[in-house]
Amino acid sequence: MLLAGFSAHAQYGETTAKYSGFVSKKGVGIDQKLNSSIPLNLVFRDESDHAVPLRTYFGEKPVVLALVYYKCPGLCGLTLSDLAHSLKRVELEPARDYDVVIVSIDPKENPSIAAEKKQNYAKLFARPSFQAGWHFLTGDQNAITSLASAVGFHYRWDEPTHQFVHAAGVMIATPEGKLSRYFYGIQYTPTDLRLSLVEASRHTIGSPVDYVLLFCCPYDPMTGKYTVAIYNLLKLAGAGTLVLVLALIFLLNRSANKRRQLAFQEQQTAHR
Repeated sequence: MLLAGFSAHAQYGETTAKYSGFVSKKGVGIDQKLNSSIPLNLVFRDESDHAVPLRTYFGEKPVVLALVYYKCPGLCGLTLSDLAHSLKRVELEPARDYDVVIVSIDPKENPSIAAEKKQNYAKLFARPSFQAGWHFLTGDQNAITSLASAVGFHYRWDEPTHQFVHAAGVMIATPEGKLSRYFYGIQYTPTDLRLSLVEASRHTIGSPVDYVLLFCCPYDPMTGKYTVAIYNLLKLAGAGTLVLVLALIFLLNRSANKRRQLAFQEQQTAHR
């Protein structure tokens, strides 16, 4: 069931910034818990019906995390479809550069339906690396509740409609399992996803261009997007100008030295 909006509580070390959005009166929404730890000891079942602790997918690469339920009639499918479309356009490879972990919030869902959904999105993603890099999990209520609470994902079951009422969004976590970034709604730009993965990896993936973009376009927790920072752009432009001026001075000095050297050689030749 669609819930438009969110609430965000962003934590930076000891500093806490609070952001308000549209929140259901029943307490449905997403709270940002930046820098908080995901409980990696929680055990779920993967699409092959193997018991797997969450730490299986952490340790080396950043992780894209999404809480959905596989029988959702609308919102969850849109979330996963757009995520697949956007990550497909990112020049990073799942399993090599990052992992995607999808967790069902419905304890009645099982590995069989998770496997079915994985195959559906494998066709959409259409890259061989999908199978090793995307993981569709199910679990019991205790594990689901613990994970949802840890990442700030608030939802409820609506008996009249027989659906879960929940917000839409995905989260980015560091290889150590720290929540790094949140993206809201059902549309995720490839640029935002790429920058968030590069940032969460502590620049172990990506290119120098990504690092410049991260400097110019820092993450804004209020909007859940990377936005242009005018001050940083001015600093970068100033640094670029300084480099050009210094290079020009160097070239002019070198040219003047060459001219003086030639003049001296001509004088020496004239005296002989």
